[in-house]
Amino acid sequence: MKLVFAGTPEVAVPALDALIASGRHEVAAVVTRPDAPAGRGRRLVASPVAERAEEVGIEVLKPAKPRDPAFLERLREIAPDCCPVVAYGALLPRVALDVPARGWVNLHFSLLPAWRGAAPVQHALMAGDEITGASTFLIEEGLDSGPVYGTVTETVRPTDTSGDLLTRLAFAGAGLLAATMDGIEDGSLTAVPQPDDGVTLAPKITVEDARVDWTAPALRVDRVVRGCTPAPGAWTTFRGERLKLVQALPLPERTDLAPGQLAAGKNNVYVGTGSHAVELLWVQAQGKKPMRAADWARGARITEGEQVGD
Repeated sequence: MKLVFAGTPEVAVPALDALIASGRHEVAAVVTRPDAPAGRGRRLVASPVAERAEEVGIEVLKPAKPRDPAFLERLREIAPDCCPVVAYGALLPRVALDVPARGWVNLHFSLLPAWRGAAPVQHALMAGDEITGASTFLIEEGLDSGPVYGTVTETVRPTDTSGDLLTRLAFAGAGLLAATMDGIEDGSLTAVPQPDDGVTLAPKITVEDARVDWTAPALRVDRVVRGCTPAPGAWTTFRGERLKLVQALPLPERTDLAPGQLAAGKNNVYVGTGSHAVELLWVQAQGKKPMRAADWARGARITEGEQVGD
């Protein structure tokens, strides 16, 4: 088939690479979000997908909105059979959905109908799911509600961050998307409607969602820290300033600290929760780089009885 691939961030690059490498289909063009300011200089930078496409000589389309007339005209000129999508980042209007004969097929990082929305991996971790995965489905105008072509499962490991899990799913999902294109092309795959039950939503995680509630059990604190790493970053406050929590470890054997109470030893920093303590391993103070929590505590000269989350 002739394909137009739509995607933007680094997590979409493995799928683009898999489609290029398959040799069975032609990736005629890539659709991605416009260049965005990045870094201290805030200079405009192309998306990772745009950079990869340019490296291999594939045409790159960067519409401000996917309903732009010039973009739609070019899409019709290319006349793709199918448009695979991974984390493109913009809603596709009906006028765009109608262009490819076999539709737009999305790789979504959950086992649909669970975790429909922008942040499925973060929500799966924060909810304590033991198994997650990726799904390919035919895009409709609803939110991740279209019929499913295929799935792949992935075990959630005890220390996984959302970054760890998303990286594994990006590569597993890349193979799934390539296989889905093959199955659509040869007629061996049929999309199956999603069940009505089991639907959960995964809206974008806000900064406020990432704030740690120290009265919650340690298990919940651990899930929030891992689910919000690397973005948007779990955080609390200390002496009136924000403190990012990069890595923490639940310690069931320590129950002597009140929620939010700090205890700093020579090489360890502990915080009380609603159940038992957690050990802070890595933190990032406001305006500083990430550092070992013990080094941060020595520099801050924590005194007995001090709190986080004040």
